Amino acid sequence: MSGNVYDFYAGGNTAKGYTSLLHSSLQGLERLYVLRGGAGLGKACGLRSIGDRLAEAGHEAWRISCASDPDALDGLIVPGLKLGIIDGTTPNAFVPEVEGATILEVDLSEACDKSALKSRTAETASLGRDISGKYEEAYAGFAEALRVHDDWEKIYIGNMDFQAADELTVESISRLFGDRKQEGTAREVHRFLGAATPQGAVDFVPGLTDGLKRYLLKGRPGSGKSTMLKKLAAAAAERGFDAEVYHCGFDPNSLDMVVVREIGFAIFDSTAPHEYFPDRPSDEIVDMYERCIAPGTDETYAEELAPIKQQYSANMKRSIGLLAEARALQDRLELLYAEAADSAALERIAEQFREDVLGVAAIRV
Repeated sequence: MSGNVYDFYAGGNTAKGYTSLLHSSLQGLERLYVLRGGAGLGKACGLRSIGDRLAEAGHEAWRISCASDPDALDGLIVPGLKLGIIDGTTPNAFVPEVEGATILEVDLSEACDKSALKSRTAETASLGRDISGKYEEAYAGFAEALRVHDDWEKIYIGNMDFQAADELTVESISRLFGDRKQEGTAREVHRFLGAATPQGAVDFVPGLTDGLKRYLLKGRPGSGKSTMLKKLAAAAAERGFDAEVYHCGFDPNSLDMVVVREIGFAIFDSTAPHEYFPDRPSDEIVDMYERCIAPGTDETYAEELAPIKQQYSANMKRSIGLLAEARALQDRLELLYAEAADSAALERIAEQFREDVLGVAAIRV
């Protein structure tokens, strides 16, 4: 029987700059491979195919997608084997401390012609500066979009019935947990369900919620969705249940989803840019605008909201464009490293790495 494969982001291009939650997903591992080397060389290790092989053998696999390259993975986690792999190049060059884990470095740069790279030092350095500059511009644009978003939220916060929001949260906790409690220390893992990428906003909601009872949170900016999710995550911890806590890929201080697999539910912010509607028999909507915001707020403030929405969209569009420009520059940088690599030597290192990983699961290559 094949194991489940899930996708998520451990880091993202946010209004607070590049934000990483990688450390949370690595806790509890006993064996952690860190791929080192030049830009893009980690792709030679075929993390997707490794994940597929492990899943075929019945292991649950969590693929960490790269927010800056939709075709790449930043890592792979196999909880049942307490095994993890991360691409230890930028922006994950700093490996979080993982208590109790054996760190195994895989140096892919050994396959590179150092003299060939040295002769192109000026070019690689220039590309590196240009890439950093594009990201800084993009993050500044996201930060401005967040300031605009705050103005958007203020309108709804000013028309919020906080008592109704508290009552809805209490109702939701009761509905989701009932009187279920269990002994032991609950584990809370923090991730992103989506990210701003060079191709726009991407999320993994369908796969992450597959097989679960889903509650789709509807509302407006500032209508209390994130606050409710934070209280639901706290309720899971108090009752002894492990929870997956998914942060907003735009504002990492906000939450977008809470999943408690032991009980079998997911509750998530189902508004743009990850807007979903009930398409499974058991899906339910939880509408915070309907329950907690003064009736007619949309209509009353329509003229005031229109320019805010327009400015927000413009800032987001420009920043996404800058991410795409950075991606194009990154592709050029990766090509320089690929041209300096001995493909046969690179494949030998990658093949030995794959054998080691699959050997942990007693899978023959």
